[in-house]
Amino acid sequence: MSSNAVRVPLITADSLLYRRTCARFATGITVVTVVDAEGSPHGMTVNSFSSVSLEPPLVLVSIDLRNAILGHFLASSFFAINILAEHQEDLSQRFSSAITKRFEGLDWVASESGSPLLEGVLAQLECSVVRTFEAGDHTILVGEVLRAGYREGRPLVYFDSGYRGLDDRDQT
Repeated sequence: MSSNAVRVPLITADSLLYRRTCARFATGITVVTVVDAEGSPHGMTVNSFSSVSLEPPLVLVSIDLRNAILGHFLASSFFAINILAEHQEDLSQRFSSAITKRFEGLDWVASESGSPLLEGVLAQLECSVVRTFEAGDHTILVGEVLRAGYREGRPLVYFDSGYRGLDDRDQT
């Protein structure tokens, strides 16, 4: 170890310390979407999203067990992930709010599986559900990516409990 290295002190983690520590990890913001049995769209803001595998192409999202629309995701064979662009903080807030008609007045199209794809986002993945399981207070949804697409742009980033932008300047 270098003599001028700064060590982070570790103490027993409680939920508050765990939350504050995880807030030090910058994440992108997604809106995960699904349609219910009647064809109505549902979606929620999720930053617990990760690539899992390249062969086959797998991703995961983590959804709180208390989330009111979790049942729609569990009942469906498909879902979509919409990766938000830096100017879409309003979409992130809309899909994390308590309003029930989150799609009202929004431009979106149905993917081949019927999952809602939001207009103007940075990237999208259409997935088929391959596995779900509970872990702690969340359900983890593992999906195989059927179709994907992206456009050039910058992502909406969440860090230290707030929205951030990327800075192209060298930070060294």
